[in-house]
Amino acid sequence: MNLEKMKQKIANKSIVVGIIGLGYVGLPLAIEFAKSGLHVIGFDIDETKVNSLNCGKSHILDVSTKDVSDMYKAGNFKATTDFKLLESVDAISICVPTPLTKSQEPDMSYIIESTNQIRNYMKKGVLITLESTTYPGTTEELLQTPLEDDGYFAGKDYFLCYSPERVDPGNPYYNTKNTPKIIGGATSNCVEVGSLLYGQVINKMHAVTSTKTAEMTKLLENTFRSINIAFINEMALLCDSLGMNIWEVIAAAETKPFGYMKFSPGPGIGGHCIPLDPMYLSWKAKESNFYSRFIDLAQELNNKMPDAVVAKTSEALNQQFKSLRGSKIILLGVAYKQDIDDVRESPALDIYELLKSSGVEVSYYDPHVKRFINQSGETVYSEKEMDTSLYDATLLITNHQEIDTLRAFNDSHLFIDTRNALDKVKDDKLFRIGEGSLPINKECVFV
Repeated sequence: MNLEKMKQKIANKSIVVGIIGLGYVGLPLAIEFAKSGLHVIGFDIDETKVNSLNCGKSHILDVSTKDVSDMYKAGNFKATTDFKLLESVDAISICVPTPLTKSQEPDMSYIIESTNQIRNYMKKGVLITLESTTYPGTTEELLQTPLEDDGYFAGKDYFLCYSPERVDPGNPYYNTKNTPKIIGGATSNCVEVGSLLYGQVINKMHAVTSTKTAEMTKLLENTFRSINIAFINEMALLCDSLGMNIWEVIAAAETKPFGYMKFSPGPGIGGHCIPLDPMYLSWKAKESNFYSRFIDLAQELNNKMPDAVVAKTSEALNQQFKSLRGSKIILLGVAYKQDIDDVRESPALDIYELLKSSGVEVSYYDPHVKRFINQSGETVYSEKEMDTSLYDATLLITNHQEIDTLRAFNDSHLFIDTRNALDKVKDDKLFRIGEGSLPINKECVFV
C-alpha cells in the first residue's frame, strides 16, 4: 500500500469515492464530495431511489434537486445498485442504517451486508470509513476482522477509519460541510489518509486515537442529550402535578449565564439518533457486566411522554364534559422535528396509536409528511387542508413553520400545545405539557 500515492490522488482530485447508502447521511456527503470536484459513485439497494437520483431528483430536504442534477450532469456523481462498481473506487464511506431490533438490540445487518459487498470486490490501497452510528468496537469486529480473514491488514494493505455522522436534518445553520468531523483510524496512516480525504469537503477535522474512541464520541453526544431531555420531561410532569408552569421556570433558569444549559420538554424523542444511540451503548456495556441506570431510566422517561400527552388531552376533554372515546382529534405535525419530513421514531406515531386504541377518531395534518404507515400496516394520509374547527381537540405535536399555529388555535375547540408554541397566549381552551395538573397516573408521573 503506497501512502504517498493515495495522498497524491486525494490532492490532485483523481480519487474515486464510493458512498454505500444514499439516505440522510450518505447523499449529503456524496454531493459535498462531488461539489469539491471528486468523482463519486453512490451505492444503494433501493432501485427507485437510484433511478430518481440519476434523473437529477433529490429525496432529501437538505439536498436540493438542483445540486443533484448539476453534479450528475457534470459527471461527478452517479448512483447505482451494482456493487461490482466497488472495484473502481479508491475510498468507500459506509452510511447505512443501524436500527434496533424489537428486543432493543443493535441490528448490524446493513453493516454486515456492506462488509460482504466490499469483501467481494476488495483491492489493496482502498480507504474504508464507517460512518453509521454504532457501538464501540464495531469497526474492528465487523470490518477489520473479516478483512483480516481474507488476508487484508489495516494499515498495511488498506486504510480503515471510523468517522461518525453528525447530520441534523433541517438544521438551517449546520450541515455536512461546516460541522466539525471526528475521525479515528486503525493506524496513524489510516487516520492521516482519512483526515486528508474528508478535509477536502469538511471545514474542520478532529482526529482521535482509535476507531473505538470515535465510535464512543458519537454515543456520548447523543446519550448526553437523551438524559437531559428525559430530565426536563420529568420536570415538566412534576410541574404539571404541582400546578406550576415549567416554561416559566425554564425561562427564569435560562437567565443564569453559567452552569446551565437549556433543554425543552416535548411529546417525546424521535429521529434515528437520540432514541437509538444510548441503547447501543447500554447493550455494549452489558457485555462487560456494566449496567447504566442513567441510560435505561432516560429511555423509560422519554418513551412515556406520549402517554403524558394523551393524559393531558383526556384532562382537557374532561373539562368540557367529553371523553377520549368517541372524540375526533387532529394532530398537527407528525415529523419528529420541525420543518423536515422524517417520521423515524417520531412520538407522533405513538400518540396516534394510543389515541386510536382509546377509541378516538384520529386525523393529522403535516405539510411535509403526506403519508405514513401505522402499526396495522395501513397507509394514513395527511389532511389536505388544516381545518381544526372540525375536531373536538387539536394536538400540536410538531410546530412546522408552515403551520399557522395561531390560526389553528383560534379555530379549535380545545388546543393541546406540546411545544409551547403559543407561549404568549392565555385561554381556557389552551392546555400545555408542563402547565397545570395531570391526574395522578403512575404511567405518566415519575418520582
